[in-house]
Amino acid sequence: MKNDVRAHREEAGLSQADLAAAVGVTRQTINAIERDRYDPSIELAFKLARQFDCRIEELFDPELDDDSD
Repeated sequence: MKNDVRAHREEAGLSQADLAAAVGVTRQTINAIERDRYDPSIELAFKLARQFDCRIEELFDPELDDDSD
């Protein structure tokens, strides 16, 4: 699933480790999400959206996958 987590994280001035600590996952999980290698649970998606004060739809686009570019 395509996402804009990296853009939001960088705009917030957070490292992957900072974001991971804020939402309770490992840095590796954040890295995998940013590389579109891992789709987060709905709970984690909500945590990320709350962290960036945005809607889940602003972070993740379920209509787009890696094959639809």
